Amino acid sequence: MRAIYLIPLAAILALAAGLHMASFAYFKSQEIAKAAARLTLYRSTLETELRHFAHLPFLLSLDPVVANATAGGPPAVLDARLARIAQSAGLDAIYLMDDTGLTIAASNAQSPGSFKGQTYGYRPYFQAAQQGELGEFYGIGATTGIPGYFYALAVQPPQSEDRGVVAIKIDLSRLQDDWQASGERIILANADGVTLLASDPAWRYRTLGPLTDAQRDRIVTSRQFGGEALDPLDWTVDADNQTARVGDAQLLYLSTADLPNNWSLHFFVPGDPATTRAWLTTGTFLALVLLSFSALQVNRLRRVRTALVASEREEAALRLANERLAVEIDERRTAEARLQKTQSELEQAGRLAALGQLASSVTHELGQPIAAMRNQLAASEMREGPTTLNHKMQSLVARMENITRQLKFFSRKGRDSFEDFDLRDAVRDAIGLLEASVQARDARIDVQMARGALMLNANKLRIEQVITNIVRNALDAVEGAADRQVTLTMGGSDDAVWFVVTDTGHGLGHRSLEDLREPFATTRESGQGMGLGLTISAGIVSDHNGSIAAHDAPGGGAVFEVSLPRNGAVV
Repeated sequence: MRAIYLIPLAAILALAAGLHMASFAYFKSQEIAKAAARLTLYRSTLETELRHFAHLPFLLSLDPVVANATAGGPPAVLDARLARIAQSAGLDAIYLMDDTGLTIAASNAQSPGSFKGQTYGYRPYFQAAQQGELGEFYGIGATTGIPGYFYALAVQPPQSEDRGVVAIKIDLSRLQDDWQASGERIILANADGVTLLASDPAWRYRTLGPLTDAQRDRIVTSRQFGGEALDPLDWTVDADNQTARVGDAQLLYLSTADLPNNWSLHFFVPGDPATTRAWLTTGTFLALVLLSFSALQVNRLRRVRTALVASEREEAALRLANERLAVEIDERRTAEARLQKTQSELEQAGRLAALGQLASSVTHELGQPIAAMRNQLAASEMREGPTTLNHKMQSLVARMENITRQLKFFSRKGRDSFEDFDLRDAVRDAIGLLEASVQARDARIDVQMARGALMLNANKLRIEQVITNIVRNALDAVEGAADRQVTLTMGGSDDAVWFVVTDTGHGLGHRSLEDLREPFATTRESGQGMGLGLTISAGIVSDHNGSIAAHDAPGGGAVFEVSLPRNGAVV
């Protein structure tokens, strides 16, 4: 009799083991796919940061003030000019060296750690610039001890035999701070395998592999890493190239070498979620088997009860069996609910991975043109001096940069600065940005301003983005309608402020707000929008602990209502 039960038991255990292995492989692939999207986003952000100021040394080499100082002119005028440019561009330093590498002018000339009077002829970026190339180099500052990324280019004044090199230093520590704040494990290594940036400070300036004597000599000669020991990192990569051990932690692993200067990014994610889901799937299978076996046993008891004369003892046993069955049914329902929750989480993870890839693509494609526009504006200011048009264009470029950073909303939360501001000012700024859209649709916007201030403490730019997205959707909805009217009203209470946008368009089309705020959901025709506006807006409102609602207007069109807490803003 025991053998009859042992054979099915062995078969069930074998099936459970196979199911565990298959489900673990599936969930692991899901985690790898999400990690790949995150790695792509980090790579794009790093490339944008590195190439943001790549054109500035060329523009500075054409500056008459730089050329004059190279030819022997007074350096004090150039010191002040470089300080203004560095502050405006957000650079760590800008400095000019003569043909020996001696710094003759610097943006930090007035600071205790000034580069002025220091010699950097031993740096590879200086040597590359002397040969007519754009020098690029990452290293620890020989004067300040602060690491940074350097660009350098030769300066040859007209009608002069003097020759110099202008260089800029970019501080990349903000990237490392972002990595640490995200809680993810990331390493940026150079071509020699030395860790330049890392989310874990203990990993920084460690080597991913042994250095040759030639590599160490080159690093010492260029003083690239100061007095760092460059000890090896305690890590190994498994044969499948998808898992790695760092210290005592076993992690999923991805890397990419598609970076400037032959640098590489290494991304580590815990494998615990995949393991947990695999065990949950296996446990659900075993629970179903157990429930099926229990059901068979209960049926068998029922047949015995029908065949035998019922007795009080048998009736008591049957009642106990029924109670056990009820408990087992509850356990099965609980297991099914957990499985449905897990499936929902997987679907949401897929949508977020798609949004991460979209955000990576957009920020990568727009980063270079925006950086080029800023450099062109900087060059225009150097040639013509500050002008009103130049100032307006710089403000628009800054707004475009801020807007592209909003696409990182899906992976970066909680780091936006809050300030006290009047909701009416945010409405005015948002409506001003939409003037071209209003004219293009021959529409009307009726803004019913509140009489008193509607103060709140929030991120003004993100609230403007919510207003802009909702009003733009309303303008799209009324396009082609007989009455193209959009109305925006606002008001407030002691604890909150609110605004309502009403249009005379086609309405929500029997769709709920939950349907419309799903990523890529849109009521527009193909090619007229990607359906991310309400997704982003709903996320922003949620981050501010507010609420958003939408419904069809009784007379046609749609109504969107947004409420935001004041958060203790000074009224």
